[in-house]
Amino acid sequence: MKAWKKALRFALCLLPVGLAGGWFTAEMSLSGMDASLLETALEQAGSLEIMKAVTTAQSVLYAVVCGFFGYILAEKTGLMRPFRVQNPPLARVILVSAAGAALYSLDAWTFARWIPQLQASYETASTFDAGVWIASVLYGGVIEEVMIRLFLMSGLALIGWKLFFRKEAAVPNRVLIAANLLSALAFAAGHLPATAASLGGLTLLLVLRCFLMNGAAGLLFGRFYRKYGIQYAMLAHMLFHLISRAIWLIAL
Repeated sequence: MKAWKKALRFALCLLPVGLAGGWFTAEMSLSGMDASLLETALEQAGSLEIMKAVTTAQSVLYAVVCGFFGYILAEKTGLMRPFRVQNPPLARVILVSAAGAALYSLDAWTFARWIPQLQASYETASTFDAGVWIASVLYGGVIEEVMIRLFLMSGLALIGWKLFFRKEAAVPNRVLIAANLLSALAFAAGHLPATAASLGGLTLLLVLRCFLMNGAAGLLFGRFYRKYGIQYAMLAHMLFHLISRAIWLIAL
């Protein structure tokens, strides 16, 4: 099968994930948005339904476009692996992700203690909200990995390879490591708008927190993508959300 046909089939498989993930993410974002920002957004959009529809449409667009072109880029760089999960990588990914998620969950007892508005946001973490969990798994675990790892990291690896090491038969490891680092920084920076919207603005400490926590997680997801395939990066990202939220649900 031609590469573009496989890429199209992959992108179409992401369509329902983009729809569901986008809808639940819109509900989660709007419920957690700072009141003044929400009022301004409503004045511009007209209604909550329109805002949800726009967010859902964006999610679908990200999933399909980044899924299609990301697949092609991943094949060109040798990063696309058969889309299946098997041992021994599976056990390793689960164990490392569980440990990483446990460290990530410490945010509620570290940064949240030093940032009052962040502390207030954890008041709802002790109650179960199925929509939030679904959004975390579908949008965070799948769509973000398609955007950041499959599309962006693969694209950066291809650019670095062709610009600086075009005589090499395959992408050098140092290019893949650099692409992982840059995409992890972009992943962290991408969380700043949502942080500002939910907490009413940004401070130096919030920015540091974002780059430290999300950047470190992004590096791990990128390594799993590089070593084992995008499905393992997705699994690790899902586990980060599920395990950290489970810890908050139990301990807070």
